[in-house]
Amino acid sequence: MLLMSRRSLLSAAATVPLATIPITWPIAASAQGARLPIVFVHGNGDTAGLWITTIWRFESNGYPPELMFAVDLKNPSAQAVDGTAMPGRSSSADVMRQLAEEVAAVRMSTGAEKVVLVAQSRGGNTVRNYIKNGGGATHTALAVICGAVNHGVVVSNKFLVGSEFNGASVLMRDLNSTPGEVVAGVRFVTIRSVDNDKFAQPDGKYLGQPGTPTGVGYAGPELAGAENIVLPKLDHRETGYAPEAFAKIYKAVTGKAPSTLEIVPEAQAMLNGKVSSFEAGSPTNTGVAGAKVTVYATMAADGSRQGEVVHQKTVGADGLWGPFKASPDQSYEFVIEVPDQPITHIYRSAFPRTTNVLHFRPQPLAKGDADAASVVYLQRPRGYFGAGRDIVELGGKPASGIPEGVPSVSTSKLLLPDATPQTVVGRFNAESIAARTWPMKDNRITVIELTY
Repeated sequence: MLLMSRRSLLSAAATVPLATIPITWPIAASAQGARLPIVFVHGNGDTAGLWITTIWRFESNGYPPELMFAVDLKNPSAQAVDGTAMPGRSSSADVMRQLAEEVAAVRMSTGAEKVVLVAQSRGGNTVRNYIKNGGGATHTALAVICGAVNHGVVVSNKFLVGSEFNGASVLMRDLNSTPGEVVAGVRFVTIRSVDNDKFAQPDGKYLGQPGTPTGVGYAGPELAGAENIVLPKLDHRETGYAPEAFAKIYKAVTGKAPSTLEIVPEAQAMLNGKVSSFEAGSPTNTGVAGAKVTVYATMAADGSRQGEVVHQKTVGADGLWGPFKASPDQSYEFVIEVPDQPITHIYRSAFPRTTNVLHFRPQPLAKGDADAASVVYLQRPRGYFGAGRDIVELGGKPASGIPEGVPSVSTSKLLLPDATPQTVVGRFNAESIAARTWPMKDNRITVIELTY
């Protein structure tokens, strides 16, 4: 593999498809040893960016950054009926083909014969389908599948009929038809929650069918022929993205426990990513030409801007908004302007390490948003909010809309009757982010996006 400096790789990002660019930046080839490339596969409706903290933890434990890749599936949301076209959505075959293309590109760039696949949620379906039906068994040494719906979220002929998430679907029956529910020659590891995964519940409450048996229990993400790891307290997303899950993923990949679960800061962080939007109401991971990203350094205490613009770019067809040289102890505001969408002000914690999958989408308006003077969203992409398990606050009060029981929501919002700009702090356990409000009359909306 031709190693590139950070500067040259950032330049190349403008011409090379993002899915084939290593997550961060090369180090000396001698550090690679015999380690295999890792390809990370995100879940339904998500982006490659959800793997940022996992990648950072791998790097902090010495895993070569040039051997880590994350596929950004073009239309990440599944079709209602698998194989029946829907605008902005993908079939199981669509995402399998994209994964096969990614693995081929990774093998070519690294010279490796086999790769490790690490997947979360729907990504597990994609990985299993690729290994069984897309030629992936030849090129996969290990598959680590986290919080996957390996037996569906329901087994039913009454609802979710035809969905790839139905255990009675053609896809699911096919994937589970092999001896031991795995493919010979590939090592499989699954990671699941004890009983806190909203998509592995015996009752259909979290599918909108309370009181209806799902036919799937807490052990639904397990596979008969795999090494099945069970972790307490973790919710559906945390089975892939939490530090405890990382420890299990790392050990599965390397054969040893990580030396640290912390993210070790770099002296300088280079940031890049993609601006995407929606098609027919579904999120896509396709760049939006003409979108504009403006970056401000902010005061951590109140979210106010610290000086003038530190970065600005109107993106091309690839959607790439960087590169941007960030200070690892500085918080930032990212202003995302996409045609025909609300102007979204995203407030984030400091970025301790480099990443080129810092992806952005505008925040669509929900019911009631347009009637408020100002709106603030608190979002946790890598996990849910658990009532009684977590401290979740927005605007100095307990965040609204978080139900008791299994963690099942990752967003809370605050509707303000006054358009006067003010500071609103969002808190999730140890992470707190201060943001400023913006008037809805100017089509502006605030998002506090948690990293951890």
